[in-house]
Amino acid sequence: MDSLAGRLLVSTPEITDGVFDRSIVLVLAHDEESAEGVVINKPVQAPIDAVLPGWQDGASEPQKVFQGGPVQTDSAVGLVGVPGDGEPPVGVKRLFGGIGLVDLDAPQESVWPVISALRIFAGYAGWTAPQLAGEIERGGWFVCDAEIGDVFDADPATLWRRVLRRQRGVMAWVSTYPEDPTQN
Repeated sequence: MDSLAGRLLVSTPEITDGVFDRSIVLVLAHDEESAEGVVINKPVQAPIDAVLPGWQDGASEPQKVFQGGPVQTDSAVGLVGVPGDGEPPVGVKRLFGGIGLVDLDAPQESVWPVISALRIFAGYAGWTAPQLAGEIERGGWFVCDAEIGDVFDADPATLWRRVLRRQRGVMAWVSTYPEDPTQN
């Protein structure tokens, strides 16, 4: 399987519980051994300053911590929008396109002037490469192209439907799938 880094995993209706129910995972890294990403559409009620003082003011709306996944939920991952193609500032590592990983211990004054967006995640999602390939093959995930706006979307509650709706064929149709199929 080619690397899925920079792409979205969109859960299908086959996944019905936990953090992955109607979730969208931005794949941050994927190779022949493992895959890691963060769930980009599941904010929790915790304000960012409660976890990482000083980072909230520049965060993208909604200014909440997002549940990045079930792995290491006591750790934080920061993603930033990095405009242009130049070298990112100290404390920021460009992952792909305009998306970078920010070192949350970096001096904020060196980061704020050069980023366009910020999102903080508690934990991450992780798989072995064969495990993820199997889940995709069994119909648990759709693989879609990401848009930078997806990562920092201000209305995460509707993002699952909107990402699917912009796809073709079956994926667009699935965007209308009811949350409770028994109520259909």
